[in-house]
Amino acid sequence: MRAITESDVRGSFVNCSKGETKRLGLPKDLQERPWDDLDFLGWRDPGAPGRAYLVAERGGRLVGIALRAVTGTARGFTSRSMCSLCLTTHSGGGVALMTARRTGEAGRQGNTVGQYFCTDLACSLFIRGRKQTSAGGGLDETLSVEEKVARARLNLTAFIDKVIS
Repeated sequence: MRAITESDVRGSFVNCSKGETKRLGLPKDLQERPWDDLDFLGWRDPGAPGRAYLVAERGGRLVGIALRAVTGTARGFTSRSMCSLCLTTHSGGGVALMTARRTGEAGRQGNTVGQYFCTDLACSLFIRGRKQTSAGGGLDETLSVEEKVARARLNLTAFIDKVIS
């Protein structure tokens, strides 16, 4: 992903109001992110832990999506969950159901789309081996890193398409 600025981020959101976009908490380390290793920018709002955001390139433009992390009961250390985007396995609370309000009339009627994501939205780093989980990693696969990246991008595109359609 190319490096993006605060104004790029704020101007990209498709499923929230301009007022919400102005108030959202951006990551403090935006300029220090490892852009070459990212397929999308994802972060949790430090001021509102139940909120998360992702910004990805789609069709030659940036698309930002506001997410809500569903809070539930804590799961035990032996319990494992898998991110549906990068297919990384986590123990405990490493995966959360995140919902996004759909755009247009569907969103105004309260319709949402949900998907299980890594709670820290560091999917790109897990795929590339730049970050490890406490569960010890992902699936034992024969795919190359490039193939895993391509799969994650397809999964992300499918999610974005559900939000904006």
